[in-house]
Amino acid sequence: MLGGGGVTGVAWELGVLAGLAERGVDLAGADLVVGTSAGSVVGAQLTSGRPVAELYQAQLAGPGQEVARRLGGRTLAGMFWAVMRAPTPLAARQRLGRLAVAARTGSEDERKAIIASRLPSTGWPEQKLVITAVDTATGEPAFFDRDSGVPLADAVAASCAVPGVWPPVTINGRRWMDGGMRSAANADLADGYDRVVVIAPLTRGFGPMVGAAKQVAALAERSRVVLVAPDKQAKAAIGRNVLDPARRAPAARAGHAQSATVAAAVAEVWHVR
Repeated sequence: MLGGGGVTGVAWELGVLAGLAERGVDLAGADLVVGTSAGSVVGAQLTSGRPVAELYQAQLAGPGQEVARRLGGRTLAGMFWAVMRAPTPLAARQRLGRLAVAARTGSEDERKAIIASRLPSTGWPEQKLVITAVDTATGEPAFFDRDSGVPLADAVAASCAVPGVWPPVTINGRRWMDGGMRSAANADLADGYDRVVVIAPLTRGFGPMVGAAKQVAALAERSRVVLVAPDKQAKAAIGRNVLDPARRAPAARAGHAQSATVAAAVAEVWHVR
């Protein structure tokens, strides 16, 4: 289970995954990989067949011409107001959907092209990969996979479409936004699996939306589960703006370093005894 957290979340997660693989805990062959927002990028990369060490190394390059984006105060205030006034999670997502559609966030086609350029392959893997997104009109979630008939790059772009930052993505005549608007990690989708590893840059809920930590606690009643979240050093490396590509390399290195401290706990859950 791979959660959302911006460009720094992608980097930190790949750092953790690469470090774990070096220590004999390779999660790339999981029976189910669920990607949400930043985690959708990581999930698509991890299941592409490209070695995770190479994916990690790619995160260490400089930002190049990429420009930092930011969740501005006005956008954050709008999101807070929409969510905290909503009586149910569905109502909150509907309000966020209206915010997403109304915002001026640039070209949808350009954004999809950028996302596609970050994927080693634009075809769905044989492995079970699920990408989460939310319908801006109804607030209902979607769980795209290879049987959904949706191009992988479109599904990932939809899952990464943060309201007020990136444009919603049109799929089959409907507009979709960030899967993190349902849950930052959607860890509950692993219900029924015996062993679950959740790697989540963000663990707390927001208003009526359930956080990863609470979902993991529920899973622990039925499964062996471990939650990996940024430690103090990783949080410092990530910084306050998770959409700043200049923080990508520090976040990746921090994730790689943190893998040493979490490897035993992850191995305890992951390895069959």
